Amino acid sequence: MRPIRHALASVLILGALSACSTLQAPNPLTTWRPSPNFDHRNPQLIVLHLTAQHGVDESLKTLTDAQAASPVSAHYLIGRDGRRFQLVADLDRAWHAGGGRWGQIRDLNDASLGIELDNDGTAAFTEAQIQSLLILLQDLTSRHRIPKTQVIAHADLAPSRRTDPGPQFPWQQLFEAGFGQWPLATPPAPEGFDGWLAMQAVGYDIRRPAAALRAFRIHFRGRDDGETLTPEFDARDLAILHALVMQAR
Repeated sequence: MRPIRHALASVLILGALSACSTLQAPNPLTTWRPSPNFDHRNPQLIVLHLTAQHGVDESLKTLTDAQAASPVSAHYLIGRDGRRFQLVADLDRAWHAGGGRWGQIRDLNDASLGIELDNDGTAAFTEAQIQSLLILLQDLTSRHRIPKTQVIAHADLAPSRRTDPGPQFPWQQLFEAGFGQWPLATPPAPEGFDGWLAMQAVGYDIRRPAAALRAFRIHFRGRDDGETLTPEFDARDLAILHALVMQAR
């Protein structure tokens, strides 16, 4: 029972911190007459990143440096030991996604929550880190009513620029815990099945087909083949895409 109580306490603490961090003081140049007629930014998905740096301290410095030539941030950072840091309030707009698209969403910074995972890009993700992430995902999807399928990779939304969190990230483990997308079974796709239309249905931007296929394989096949001049699906790609499309119905 102790681990369960600890997990629930972590969720409650995260919720309280997020709620407190969104409170804004009124402008001192004005007389404060609050109106109830407003709403906050509504996160619609969660984007997972890899820091590609050497430890939490370095990443905290990068993500909180206002003097950097190109300032960046994320809502959360999770260390290899499972420690969670919140850097931007959930309902505020962090600078983590950059240009890209996912489905019909074009302004990803406005529509998403960003979670950075402390990893130098070569090491495996630790179990403590993944378990901590699962607790955070449960909290965020519940509080903000984000569909649990809407947990994606940075590479998924920006395949021409990014590859993180990379081929070692355990997407199947996340799916088995209830988050993201993963094929349940992969029988052969039917003859004539259009892989590119399926890619779009899943959410990928296929204007650069080679980049999109690379990001898809990083996510769903755990391999990074790079970009090819003439991207083509193999039978395994099509089987996975067919399964994803059918599961979404």
